[in-house]
Amino acid sequence: MLEIKNLKKNFAEKKVLKGININVNKGDVIGIIGPSGCGKSTLLKCINLLEKPTSGHIIFQGDDIVDNNDLEILRQKIGMVFQQFNLFENMTVLENIILAPTLLKLMSREEAKKEALILLDKINLKDKANNYPSELSGGQKQRVAIVRTLIMKCEIILFDEPTSALDPEMICEVTNLMRKIRDEGMTMIIVSHEINFIKNFCNKVIFMSDGYIVEEGTSKEIFEHPKDERLKSFLSKINSI
Repeated sequence: MLEIKNLKKNFAEKKVLKGININVNKGDVIGIIGPSGCGKSTLLKCINLLEKPTSGHIIFQGDDIVDNNDLEILRQKIGMVFQQFNLFENMTVLENIILAPTLLKLMSREEAKKEALILLDKINLKDKANNYPSELSGGQKQRVAIVRTLIMKCEIILFDEPTSALDPEMICEVTNLMRKIRDEGMTMIIVSHEINFIKNFCNKVIFMSDGYIVEEGTSKEIFEHPKDERLKSFLSKINSI
């Protein structure tokens, strides 16, 4: 479904990604962990072409998308949920959700409204359809941001620290929704510092350090039988907090 080959990303003289190789199969739920600054979020942005890779290949459904100029169509298929929600404050919840599918003419305005209300009802936020983001809690905003991605009928959803901006009691709201999406078969790649969440949620885990993938495997392999000393040190520090 998605194959990343020797992906590199530089910012001026700074080398952030130094040759990343990943294979993603349909239905995979992949967690990416590692110390701050190791390139995790940059990798997600490159997959969605929010950042242009310096070199390498991103093969999505058989096509190399690195030089894809039709970003709107690409982002219909590879959605992204951000740490800070990125909702438009001057639009209602409903308007935020239907904006992209109507602008891109994927649905009529009435079709988009109907679909948005169905999705909001599933996450118990239908009564907030006409509220503005400032009237929502952090957990509610993030759930709306996820629904905004779901309405696009994506093939893959990328999550960049989806719970780190939330209070602890709101994290459960978002992870429950993510669990529903996972159980429906959505392919997901998740960057998170919430190690227990990654451990219990993902079927594959990648550990990055200094711009490289140092170790990858099943959740059990990574967390119970780490091999690389950098991964062992990272987990030791996490477990001592």
